[in-house]
Amino acid sequence: MSGPAPSQLQSSPPATDRVAPPQERRRLSRPVAFASLAVVFVLFMAASSAPSPLYVVYQQQWHFSPTTLTTVFAVYVIGMIAALLVLGALSDHLGRRPVLLGAIALEAASMVLFLTAGDVGLLLIARLIQGIATGAAMTTLGAALSDLNPTHAPHRAGLVTGTAPTFGLGLGALGCGLLVEYGPHPTRLVYVLLLTALVVAGALLSALPETSLRRPGAARSLQPRLRIAPHLRADLLSLVPILIASWALGGLYLSLGPSVAVGLFGLSSHVVGGLVVTLLTGPAFLTALALRGWPVGRTLAVSASLLLVGTAVALTGVEEHSLTTAALGTAIAGVGFGGSALASFGTLARIARPAERSELLSVAFVISYLAFSMPAVIAGIAATHAGLKDTFVTYAATVAALCALALLAQRLRATRASVVAGVPQA
Repeated sequence: MSGPAPSQLQSSPPATDRVAPPQERRRLSRPVAFASLAVVFVLFMAASSAPSPLYVVYQQQWHFSPTTLTTVFAVYVIGMIAALLVLGALSDHLGRRPVLLGAIALEAASMVLFLTAGDVGLLLIARLIQGIATGAAMTTLGAALSDLNPTHAPHRAGLVTGTAPTFGLGLGALGCGLLVEYGPHPTRLVYVLLLTALVVAGALLSALPETSLRRPGAARSLQPRLRIAPHLRADLLSLVPILIASWALGGLYLSLGPSVAVGLFGLSSHVVGGLVVTLLTGPAFLTALALRGWPVGRTLAVSASLLLVGTAVALTGVEEHSLTTAALGTAIAGVGFGGSALASFGTLARIARPAERSELLSVAFVISYLAFSMPAVIAGIAATHAGLKDTFVTYAATVAALCALALLAQRLRATRASVVAGVPQA
């Protein structure tokens, strides 16, 4: 929500204006700082998916409709997109550390609101603030990881940026499901643990070495905009279909997945609600690790194919009321999700210059999380009126069509690249 480096990915060499000043030398070493940023990235994403298994609990306690449920889900993304538009380039001017510490403070505030929520209104406010915090953190984390990328492992920043979202989303959903099912205070304990982790993360990042020195234009950078350098536009445009297809599928599972498990398959365990999300994001994470040495073009083509096949198999499982088939399709789609995230965000990490990283990642995350949220909101409204099964079937069929479009886009991109390189087409 909302966002995944092949062998050819190369990180940009450290810029001279990114070297920490002498007074920063006593801060965390570069390897420790890099590892800390990776852990914090996972923490933010785990916190963002933790409420998913609780949506069914809230729905039962407060008696609200699927429309309200997906609205709670979408408010988070609205806050995130607003932060991406307004704050996406701020760390390029103020520095990475202050923006990250501010994001952690906001995220901690949202955890306090979740702890005290007694109705939908407070839940909506908590999710909105959490979305703003996550949006502010994501592009800054991606940029800081690229700044600190070790020279002996040029693919590492792209790999972390590509795998942290899927790993964190799965970890948060499954961990929360286990706590809700077996732990005390099902709507409170997970937020206490996350709040504690955020306090530790804040203390750790306060010792982060600054990799982006202050430069003028901070106030001007707050003007909402989506700006892409001309030389980056063609590459980003070719990635749009796969970004939309994969993140729209993720939005379906994180918003309505647990409800589908309960309403269509009669699975009442809260662990199952978390497993629905993990069944998609777990294979995604493992795939991103396994395919990190593959060329971008091959990774994107295979990923789009698997997204299409997996979505079709999951759709068949729902139609035939076969839990095994639906689970198999979800896992296959998860492999496609992970591969597409790896290649997409890895490509963006490679092609952007240091001063362009935050802005380019902001645009990519805006596209991804619009695809993540808007269809899910429409699905929530449709489920209230047309029923959960018909809504899921229509949504999955739409995602399958988007996957086919993504395959076509990658074929055209490969053809264009071959023509430019002078390679004859078969």
